[in-house]
Amino acid sequence: LSPQSFQGSHGRAYLFNSVVNVGCGPAEQRLLLTGLHSVADIFCQSCKTTLGWKYEQAFESSQKYKEGKFIIEMSHMVKENGWD
Repeated sequence: LSPQSFQGSHGRAYLFNSVVNVGCGPAEQRLLLTGLHSVADIFCQSCKTTLGWKYEQAFESSQKYKEGKFIIEMSHMVKENGWD
């Protein structure tokens, strides 16, 4: 996916097809800005910080494209080790 801006719990976020080095918590239903979804929090495998969530199921047909994808909040994206 090309970077597309989304709203996370704490500000701007991005939707990703896949992520690495994250763990996944249990799924739960949440009423988000775009409707009811089944989501699971995702966290850093190293420090255990919650980074965002994984869309397990979308209950509205217009939101089905999010299923199986991940939201990571901008506040948790850190530039380290000199990458650009």
